[in-house]
Amino acid sequence: MDLPDVGIPPRLARRMSMAEQYEYLRTRPTRRRALVTAGAVAGGLLTGCSAPTAAGTTASPAGGATAGTVAAGPVPTASRVPGSAVVPFGRHLAFGADPRTGMRVSWQVPAAVHRPYLRLGARPDELGTRIQAEVRALHTPGVPGVRPAVEQYYVHAALDGLLPGTTYYYGVGHDGFDPAAIGHRATIASFRTAPADPGTFVFTAFGDQGVSRAAASCDRLLLTRAPAFHLHAGDLCYADGNGQGKPSDGYDPTAWDLFLGQNEPVARSVPWMVTTGNHDMEAWYSPDGYGGQLARFSLPDSGFDPRTAPGVYSFVYGNVAVVALDANDVSYEIPANLGHTQGRQTAWLERRLRELRAADGVDFVVVFFHHCAYSTSAHASDGGVRAAWVPLFARHQVDLVINGHNHVYERTDAVKNGEVGRPVPVGGSTDPTRDGTVYVTAGGGGRDLYGFPAGADESHEGRVTRHEPVETFHWTRSRQQSAETVAWSRVRYRGFSLLSVEASGGTTPRLRVSAFAANGRRVDHFEVRRGV
Repeated sequence: MDLPDVGIPPRLARRMSMAEQYEYLRTRPTRRRALVTAGAVAGGLLTGCSAPTAAGTTASPAGGATAGTVAAGPVPTASRVPGSAVVPFGRHLAFGADPRTGMRVSWQVPAAVHRPYLRLGARPDELGTRIQAEVRALHTPGVPGVRPAVEQYYVHAALDGLLPGTTYYYGVGHDGFDPAAIGHRATIASFRTAPADPGTFVFTAFGDQGVSRAAASCDRLLLTRAPAFHLHAGDLCYADGNGQGKPSDGYDPTAWDLFLGQNEPVARSVPWMVTTGNHDMEAWYSPDGYGGQLARFSLPDSGFDPRTAPGVYSFVYGNVAVVALDANDVSYEIPANLGHTQGRQTAWLERRLRELRAADGVDFVVVFFHHCAYSTSAHASDGGVRAAWVPLFARHQVDLVINGHNHVYERTDAVKNGEVGRPVPVGGSTDPTRDGTVYVTAGGGGRDLYGFPAGADESHEGRVTRHEPVETFHWTRSRQQSAETVAWSRVRYRGFSLLSVEASGGTTPRLRVSAFAANGRRVDHFEVRRGV
């Protein structure tokens, strides 16, 4: 439901871009002193610090992007709450530019604190390295009669110069709260850096999570797979419940507190690599709607300015290169940020795919983003994604594309030139150099589920039905639904689920891709091999 009195009349908001909406809120006299952003730090209003540390690590502003509080008044200082009473929560990890040597640790505190830091060591009882952390604060203006203003404080530490294939222990604290103190040692967690040489490892993925029992169940299932990292394909917590990227969207910033707390048992040890969905555009914080994400997450800097689109980056783990994209930039269905990078993201994508395909040791390229290139469920397929990126995926023989947006599990055959390049039944295999690319919709991460078009029955492992063409549609630039009949929808499962990918190298590298229902039952599996 839309919130009342949030600044822009809905009829006007529908005609405005994200930047125009932000500017309206920023300059309207009754809102000027209330609005606080994280994204405007790109203009240099708040910067981080660097400091050398022991054990070969380097402390620096976390991630490639600095973000902080930007307000009409002064930057908030530490509160009067004693530091001993402020307990960190919501820890979440992300890789640095090189997963073998860099990690970003982020967390939240319920009140402003003095001198936050991270302790690091090779053993939980020897956290001798102390690394300075950076605070990024957000203020969300109140809505009269609906909710008060909300202050939130996110903290980030950057760890570089780590050893490959090594387990590290860490604790986070601030003046008055030392994680190494006897009473706080239960807060100590660990992570492991990527190995120097490729081996067999697992990574997982889903999108559209939110905060619910189902979402927590998917987290528990994730832990059973012991992944090296997790890909979150956008629509993270649904603080913005409408997802249209408008100030008239209903918004509850405290949903982020619940989301980060819910995921902490996983994300404190498994790097949580996120990208941006339509529900993650929050017009309250910056012209592009990404100020909130800049405050909450530290993600790799891969040559594309993370202050422009924090969900755009890449990294290499073992023999797999992973590319994250912001599909809001090309979406025809939800155009609030359509074209906001002015083509720079697509140009970066083409360069990066070319570089990764030529990189030594990279056998597979996996791309993930929110809006679907190929799906038959409620949102169907986004013609903007198809127009901008699918030709690049084909040109550079991307091995696997993972999307969210539709709250189901759906998997295509290998798609080539918009058609079936090779049927890939449950248990089948495909070669992207010959057959095309398999697209997986993994939107069953915990939010309310969708269905499939009439006549498109569920078909998955244990319940394979007759393969028939499906009547569906794709979105056009004019925001019209263009009907199409497709044969590429191979596996359909209407339930909460997790995608799990086992990557192996050697003389016959392969990706073994599986999907698991929330109860652990496998509902799909297939294999990707190149040039065999």
